[in-house]
Amino acid sequence: MNKDCLFCKIGTGAIPSEKIYESDTIFAINDINPQAPTHILIIPKEHYSSLLDIEEADHELMGSIISVANNLAKERELDLSGYRLVVNCGENAGQSVMHIHYHILGGRSLKWPPG
Repeated sequence: MNKDCLFCKIGTGAIPSEKIYESDTIFAINDINPQAPTHILIIPKEHYSSLLDIEEADHELMGSIISVANNLAKERELDLSGYRLVVNCGENAGQSVMHIHYHILGGRSLKWPPG
């Protein structure tokens, strides 16, 4: 845990948030600035600054995140129309909180290429 990290504080409950999913290693919340009708953040509880911090030992955790993304998408019927799973790595890629997190975006037609 990083004591100055927004997502670490949310994960521990130091900053209140309505978690829509939680396990021992991962939690999910609705994005406070949604970019689509469905915009969910999936966040590991352990602090990783970015995707560049992921090592082979973390593959099980990363697989769990994808499984959670699929389950949350199915619960919201996004599997019927499609959804996007995004992870930004670094400031130029749009990462605004330096704690790895995945975005589930869906509920509307998404353009390609993004921004």
